[in-house]
Amino acid sequence: MDREKEHIIADKTMLQVARVTSMVFTPFSIPFLSFLVLFLFSYLRIMPMVYKLIVLGIVYCFTILTPTITIFLFRKINGFARQELGERKKRFVPILLTIISYVFCLLMMRRLNLPWYMTGIILASLVVSIICIAVNLRWKLSEHMAGIGGVIGGLVSFSALFGYNPVGWLCLFILIAGVLGSARIILGHHTLGEVISGFTVGLVCALLVLHPVSNILFRVFLF
Repeated sequence: MDREKEHIIADKTMLQVARVTSMVFTPFSIPFLSFLVLFLFSYLRIMPMVYKLIVLGIVYCFTILTPTITIFLFRKINGFARQELGERKKRFVPILLTIISYVFCLLMMRRLNLPWYMTGIILASLVVSIICIAVNLRWKLSEHMAGIGGVIGGLVSFSALFGYNPVGWLCLFILIAGVLGSARIILGHHTLGEVISGFTVGLVCALLVLHPVSNILFRVFLF
């Protein structure tokens, strides 16, 4: 009996950890976290504080605040529970709202003439979202894993661009990716195939858009 209680407690703890992990590393937070890491741990930390706050404010408004509010309103108007948005057929509009927010963010950043590697982060997120909405017509993949895959691809790309050793950060985010992927499976939101597919899409898109060797076409598009 005691052992059965221990198993129940362990299962509840595992589910709680999985929920918290999914909430912390939501797809919405990934672009903002990427800019935060860029400003704190690259040579861009020498930029004026006002400049960094303006950029972070724009990114926060268009990649976290606006999608969160619009998706919340969409859910309330249609009477959907939060869990229902995990269904493939009901994911289309939330992803579309996110894409619209990212487009406005990209236009704002271009208007401010921000460097291509900054606008590239938003462009990579936009490309991932477009792929997600296209795949969602027939199947679904994990947006959470696409986001964390994009972070790892961005780390590799920026290490080539700025000339720093990314091993420590790569180890950290690969560990986070493993925990996050396990959390999505434990919560029953995705299968292993959807988790791996999401991670692959995010990784490849980030490398194509941000890596200095492969992003020539995207830089032409940005400018």
